[in-house]
Amino acid sequence: MAASSNAEKTQLQDMEEEDAGMEEREMESDEEEEEGMGIENTDDEEDDTSEDEKENEAEIQRLEEQLSINAFDYNCHVDLIKLLKQEGELFRLRKARQKMSELFPLTEEIWLDWLKDEIRLTEEEPNREKVYDLFERATKDYICPDIWLEYAQYSIGGMGSPGGIDKVRSIFERAMTAVGLHMTKGQMLWEAYREFENAILSTVQPPPGRIPNPEEQELVNTQVERIHTLFRRQLAIPLMEMETTYAEYEEWSEQGVADTVVHQYKKALQQMEKCRAFEESLLVSEPPKLAEYQAYIDFELKEGDPPRIQIIFERALAENCLVPDMWTKFTTYLDRQLKIKDLVLSTHERAVRNCPWTMGLWKSYLLALERHGADHQTVSDVFEKALNAGFIQATDYVEIWQAYLDYLRRRVDFSKESSKELEELRSAFSRSLDYMKQDVEERFGESGDPSCIIMQIWAKIEALHCKNIQKARELWDSIMTKGNAKYANMWLEYYNLERSYGDPVHCRKALHRAVQCTSDYPEHVCEVLLTFERVEGSLEDWDLAVQKTETRLNRLNEQRAKAAEKEANLARQEEERSEQRRKAKADKKAQKKVQKGTRAGEKRKAEQDDYQDAWNEDSASKRHRGNGDQTTEEHMETETGLFGRNAPPGYKPAPPGAKKAQQGAAATQSQNDDRPELRNDNNSVFISNLTYTLEEPEAQLRTMFETCGPIKQVRPVFSNKGNFKGYCYVQFESPVSVPEALKLDRREVEGRPMFVSPCVDKNKNPDFKVFKYNTSMEKHKIFISGLPFSCTKEQLEEICKSHGTIKDVRLVTYRSGKPKGLAYVEFANETQASQAVLKMDGMDLENNKISVAISNPPRRNMMDKPGSSKPTTDMMPRQVYGSRGRGRTQLSLLPRSLHRQSAPVSKVENGTAAEQIPATAGASADTAGETKALSNSDFARMLLNK
Repeated sequence: MAASSNAEKTQLQDMEEEDAGMEEREMESDEEEEEGMGIENTDDEEDDTSEDEKENEAEIQRLEEQLSINAFDYNCHVDLIKLLKQEGELFRLRKARQKMSELFPLTEEIWLDWLKDEIRLTEEEPNREKVYDLFERATKDYICPDIWLEYAQYSIGGMGSPGGIDKVRSIFERAMTAVGLHMTKGQMLWEAYREFENAILSTVQPPPGRIPNPEEQELVNTQVERIHTLFRRQLAIPLMEMETTYAEYEEWSEQGVADTVVHQYKKALQQMEKCRAFEESLLVSEPPKLAEYQAYIDFELKEGDPPRIQIIFERALAENCLVPDMWTKFTTYLDRQLKIKDLVLSTHERAVRNCPWTMGLWKSYLLALERHGADHQTVSDVFEKALNAGFIQATDYVEIWQAYLDYLRRRVDFSKESSKELEELRSAFSRSLDYMKQDVEERFGESGDPSCIIMQIWAKIEALHCKNIQKARELWDSIMTKGNAKYANMWLEYYNLERSYGDPVHCRKALHRAVQCTSDYPEHVCEVLLTFERVEGSLEDWDLAVQKTETRLNRLNEQRAKAAEKEANLARQEEERSEQRRKAKADKKAQKKVQKGTRAGEKRKAEQDDYQDAWNEDSASKRHRGNGDQTTEEHMETETGLFGRNAPPGYKPAPPGAKKAQQGAAATQSQNDDRPELRNDNNSVFISNLTYTLEEPEAQLRTMFETCGPIKQVRPVFSNKGNFKGYCYVQFESPVSVPEALKLDRREVEGRPMFVSPCVDKNKNPDFKVFKYNTSMEKHKIFISGLPFSCTKEQLEEICKSHGTIKDVRLVTYRSGKPKGLAYVEFANETQASQAVLKMDGMDLENNKISVAISNPPRRNMMDKPGSSKPTTDMMPRQVYGSRGRGRTQLSLLPRSLHRQSAPVSKVENGTAAEQIPATAGASADTAGETKALSNSDFARMLLNK
């Protein structure tokens, strides 16, 4: 090796001298040309040149010093090579390239520059072998079609030497194996191979007009068959632009294309069409193209063709050589599927050269070396390289040491009491502990093995395989002194080791120490000790164990109580500080509300003055009724406006001074009125009863109401926290759109009926009622309560349809969309509804007993509002029934023939209904409006008339 290195140095010196001579001749010729042209070099130009050279030299020295400190600085290597090439420092350039190639795989561009420089400088025959060696190194870093093409073309220049043609063919064949399946660049290598064989064919063919002899004809036939074979091999591989190759083969072949070749060509063409989409995505995407390559790899893995899987992995790694996950996937595939030694080990080596900081790649490399039977020295050398690779975290060193120690343990024959392999294993364990303490802790400032996993494994090996329990105890003593004595699991590991390979005395000793030292789970350790004494110990041992455990647990409970008290005090202090902050925040917010309320009061001053003047001038207004009598109606003012039409008995209006104060407070509270001011009520509608969970109420309502006319604005109302409050204003550009919008009243929006009403200011129209509730008995509709919350509309309809024709089913929900357990079911007529009530009332539905009755909704008026005071007597009964009344189900218990004929129900504007007092045939009402009781003759007469 020394001789070869000296020879290389001699060759480098010769090449440097030759290069220097060439530079001198070029400089002399340049000077002669300049003198001939009358050009003179000025002193300023020479000074500028010398200054640039000094700066470049200083930069070169700086980069070389930096690399002497950190040889793995990739960018520093690249910068140094570029600068040396610019300066023309041939010897130093070769040295820099050589040093970088030893540490890192070089990219395609760097290799091509290096190869072209060497080819240009070593044109003589004796130096061709050196370039061949350089090409061999270049082809091992990455699978690059351009490098293989350059290698083949360079080898053609030496085909005239003995065995030159065979060497060229060998290189072409290796290139075909390596990159012949490259979908986009494989085509050029196949064409170059065929051009080479065509050139040889032209040399063996006889001149035109001369008949070849049998030997010459045999050479011609052999060469023609080689070209046929190349065409057939190429057409059987899916490549881009393979249609052109097929057309060329048809034109070249005199006998035409064989059927078998056509079949293989079509099959390859189909495969190429499957891959075309992946190739196009790679073509248009930007680097690093990881997602595109991953999709391509997944496709090829499903196809299951190993050569194609290998080439797509190689293509991906050529562009993403610094992605450890890609190397991991490739090496894992090779380890589990191909299992070819040379291919697997070379790929592992390339992986760690590209990503030396990745511990997982080194670990896989060690396993692959052992799996394929590499010699011990090779495995040790790879491990040493891994330690010097520079991992990014301390735990990586623990894992790589574990992998190497596992390898060494598998080499030991423990049937022998002593062996070289066992001593090497123990020496490696000792070295690993020293390495963790010195190198890892100094570099990272922390231990990479806080749980002492390496020492635990060593102790188990000594106890199990070497039967050396004393060495195992020494190791566990060292483990506990490294801060692990407070952990219960560590003591239990040691206890289990003693139970398996030790004796009861040491087991008891370990558990006693565990009770005293454990701080995370002392109860568990105490329980293990007591269990052990139940099985192994004497009475004295039991008493001692109970005493120690009780003492330990009592002391521990005292410590926990003190800690809990301290924590409670801290929490109480924190809560007091939080309360102070909340109180200060509330005071600040209240102050802002007062200021905001004052501004709001000034803004609505005119409206408030109107109400004040109306109440100050006269608290009662006189109106004329239909009978001509004049009565006085008092209006009561509350916090929210006017209360109804008639004031309750005993109501007295507040004095004017009190009203001023009340109105000032109302102005302060007006900030809570979420409804925005409307410029034109005639163009707007008010939407309510919407679910709170609408995600985009403005967009959804705009879409819904656009059919009514052009919308000027949609204004949903939100709370102070930004939550939707369930109502909204829609302002149209024209009043014509309002009637169309009102037609959408009661349309369901996410399971709730939407209420649409005219937009009216209730402060100016206190008697305005928006919704018209049906308060009369709905005999064709039933009301169901007690439903399970999981009941759906379809399930309820399925239950009820056996009792009649269902027209509508409505589940009652809260505004949030949660069910209330109530429902209304509308039938075609009242007979079907009555049958449903009789059959369904009291039915069990999913363990819920439901109640069913005829729909009889209560009357709704201003008195029903929350916060309003109801009169002492009901002004109007809810429903007037017959003499027998109604049951809970609202079904009459009298025969239909005995039912009194009811007067038609008249509904008032606000939605309430007043029913006239029914009168039976033959019965007259007295002056007081009371119904005369029926006699037996009356009943008999009605029955006979039926």
